[in-house]
Amino acid sequence: MRPPRPLRIAQIAPLFEAVPPKLYGGTERVVAALADALVDLGHEVTVFASAESRTRARLHATRERALRLDASRLKGETAAHLAMLAEVRRHAAEFDVLHFHTDLLHLPLFEQHAARCVTTLHGRLDLTDLERAYRQWPQFGLVSISERQRVPMPRANWLATVPHGLPAEAYSMGSGAGGYLAFLGRIAPEKAPDAAIRIAAAAGLPLKIAAKVDTVDRDYFNTAITPLLAKPGAEFIGEITDREKPAFLGDAVALLFPVIWPEPFGLVMIEALACGTPVIAYDAGAVREVIENGVCGYIVNDEAQALEALRKIGTLSRAAVRATFERRFTARRMAEDYLAVYGGLMGMRRMSRALAV
Repeated sequence: MRPPRPLRIAQIAPLFEAVPPKLYGGTERVVAALADALVDLGHEVTVFASAESRTRARLHATRERALRLDASRLKGETAAHLAMLAEVRRHAAEFDVLHFHTDLLHLPLFEQHAARCVTTLHGRLDLTDLERAYRQWPQFGLVSISERQRVPMPRANWLATVPHGLPAEAYSMGSGAGGYLAFLGRIAPEKAPDAAIRIAAAAGLPLKIAAKVDTVDRDYFNTAITPLLAKPGAEFIGEITDREKPAFLGDAVALLFPVIWPEPFGLVMIEALACGTPVIAYDAGAVREVIENGVCGYIVNDEAQALEALRKIGTLSRAAVRATFERRFTARRMAEDYLAVYGGLMGMRRMSRALAV
């Protein structure tokens, strides 16, 4: 159900990164794309985020700098988010829809506004206590980013599944002329960059790794990845900006995505598709909901299968890879999906008011 009129929509982003992030970041990048696309579709959108955010929507800044790149030694992450949520609550009456991207932190604060709230869950849901916590607030409608993400919480109040989307104009199709393989994202055991290095070495292709290293993963990087980087073939670049991504991904022969955890979506995969770059991904989490096997990449189970997939990667059409992105993963498609969610929410509110008369 599409809304009958322009809506007043609040997008409430986490404060860990700017909207969009200056470097690495997933949720805030999605919020940026969604807010701009909703504005382009004629809606009044306000983004609650840090002050250095950039958006075509109205920005309501609640912190001067995003948390991760704030150089302050001591930061109150929970305090910053609670202060933002208090500000959202003060302005709640100004909006038709309050769209939260802050996991479950807002739930106890917005019980009286639950009928106007949409909550998109961006992370893994197989964590201890999560299902029990969400059961405490069943009145809040939830949106998943993949069907696979829902598995640990099948009885939650799911309104819809809305896959991520990105602005088509921000990515251009590349030729793969760089002759290297790409790894983009985050250095962590569950992302298996060590497998990517071994796959590239076995294929005789250079590997470029554009990734961040969180403090919690620093030991893993030093002990498991740094020794592999000492050998020829793999180059660690570090984090890159959005402006650098089209060239980095577009010049790559393929993106390696050897995840070994229940990946709830995998935004980097659609970034690669937007550049016409096929993806070789392990069969984990939501990978099958993103990659069309044999069309825009290959889904494999181990390093040997990844190597075999690389041998036939040149048979895939980069134009077809880009076409998959344009058909399934644009920001406009994501915004239209969310407008259907908002419309359904407003329809339920009208029905509830009618029944109450």
